[in-house]
Amino acid sequence: MTPEVIWLVFIFAFGCCIGSFLNVVIYRLPRGKSLAHPPSACPGCGKGIHFYDNIPLLSFLVLRGKCRNCKMKISPRYFFIELLTGLFFIGVFYLYFIGSVRRFEIGEAVGFGMFTNGGWSFYLVHMTLIAAFIAASAIDLELWVIPLSLCWFVTAFGVVGSALVGFAIDPAQVSFYNLLPVANAATAALAVGAAIGLAISLLCMAKGIIKVSYLGEDEQGGPTQEEEDNFNHRVEALKEVVFLLPIIVCSLAAYFLLRKASFWINLTQSHVVSGVMGSLWGYFVGCAVVWTTRILGTLGFGKEAMGLGDVHLMGAAGAIVGPLFVTISFFIAPFFGIVWAVYQMFFAKTRQIPYGPFLSLGVFVVMIFHDPIIHWWSQIYLTRAN
Repeated sequence: MTPEVIWLVFIFAFGCCIGSFLNVVIYRLPRGKSLAHPPSACPGCGKGIHFYDNIPLLSFLVLRGKCRNCKMKISPRYFFIELLTGLFFIGVFYLYFIGSVRRFEIGEAVGFGMFTNGGWSFYLVHMTLIAAFIAASAIDLELWVIPLSLCWFVTAFGVVGSALVGFAIDPAQVSFYNLLPVANAATAALAVGAAIGLAISLLCMAKGIIKVSYLGEDEQGGPTQEEEDNFNHRVEALKEVVFLLPIIVCSLAAYFLLRKASFWINLTQSHVVSGVMGSLWGYFVGCAVVWTTRILGTLGFGKEAMGLGDVHLMGAAGAIVGPLFVTISFFIAPFFGIVWAVYQMFFAKTRQIPYGPFLSLGVFVVMIFHDPIIHWWSQIYLTRAN
């Protein structure tokens, strides 16, 4: 086999293994259980699952979807998540490094060589986002919640990845091809100001100066079912406005104070600082797009419009795809939601829509169709400039 084929087989197998771990995350994380202990066991008979019965895809097929000991049926979800994750891993790998659907250059390397010459770095960050969003979507579909810890992990990974990718790939190419977010002096000032404002808001909340909205929230970031009808949702939305005010004020203040300061301009020339600030600004923009919709919708309809899990989900996406693309993905998501709503109209009793999966699909679309979106955006910018 050629090296390319070997890599494709390895990437697919690795993706399936990640999918196996995601199954653990999907079941345990929203239930407050450890992801590491105890080892996997059959929920029916309680017996531990041997390593040879825990091989992604193959074990499910060999066992015919049943526990070896008690013959209890294994949910097809386990097989589906493993297969889906493997297909995403190999699909994105092919589209990035072989099919050239998303065009970029890394030094003089072309095609598959771009992966081994540093492309693995941003591919790893992108696939962390996709894998986490697969888990978040599955949890949201089942339990109508998005674990905030999952979103915070992706955000942190995006910030660190954006800071370090410049050591694997020429920072100029990272910026030119939008491989990961970067910031100029102005957007870096907005990001650092927003971060300071967030720290102030959290401190004021800890001191009781700013009231917590939806005080009866469950640990996933939403009001408990029995308390939901007791809230004055408009009042709760105004509490969130108060929480956001220091972030907005500090962000604008930093923008006017720092964006033209020579020391700040020199500081943001560092690819590490630029990457961190670019990722942070993407996070804040991703949160802002959904949070604005949440607040306006709640004030307008008198009912919680979107969950805080959606806010943090898009913040995590923005930390990796950047402010422009996370905003565009937010407006793509409703088209997937419409398809689901039509399905529910005919085949489901509930009219509620878990929005996390559609936001995730919107983010995936902008990641893959990055180049056409850039071309479209450039045409709009040039038209306005003329």
